[in-house]
Amino acid sequence: MVKILIADDHPVVREGLKQIISKASDLNVAGEALDGMQALDMIAKEEWDVIVLDIGMPGRDGLEVLKEIKRQKPKLPVLILSIYPEEQIAVRTFKIGASGYMNKEAAPKELVNAIRKIYNGGKYVSVSLAEHIVADLESEDKKPHELLSDREFQVMRMIASGKDVDEIAEELFISVKTVRTYRDRILEKLKLKNDVEIARYTINNKLMD
Repeated sequence: MVKILIADDHPVVREGLKQIISKASDLNVAGEALDGMQALDMIAKEEWDVIVLDIGMPGRDGLEVLKEIKRQKPKLPVLILSIYPEEQIAVRTFKIGASGYMNKEAAPKELVNAIRKIYNGGKYVSVSLAEHIVADLESEDKKPHELLSDREFQVMRMIASGKDVDEIAEELFISVKTVRTYRDRILEKLKLKNDVEIARYTINNKLMD
């Protein structure tokens, strides 16, 4: 029996995922987390076979939670769920250590297969994402946000969500000066002028959850 932890802040979504998984006799949802911090706590205290992680939960950024999971348990398979198309953030999550990435709309048809695949050591990639990755490999042009480091990408998303430098510094346990440095790099790399333009760029490129 595959022991699964679902981390998602929406009760209706968790219930829906559990119902889908319950149809498979070899899979068992043995725990639920309401946010990233609770998920990390449960992962530290207990052994799991697969983590199903919503990347858009409140509190700690989903990418940061994924990084911490892989630091604690490098071999633990993590399936990322998102409301946005895979090509927007998926490649970055795979670089961090995700074993799979799925748009929530695909869950009813693909969730069980994806969990089984990553549990057995494979990677779950949808057909559309595979096509996007191939297209990217064939193209020499990179989108500006693909030039951002993981931390810069994280700060960009936090700025776009309306958080100020003090809030970001407190949440990431870094200094305000460091946050401002990241912000300056983001503005430079994206060729933008202010936080409003950062927010507009992030939303227009569907980089928010």
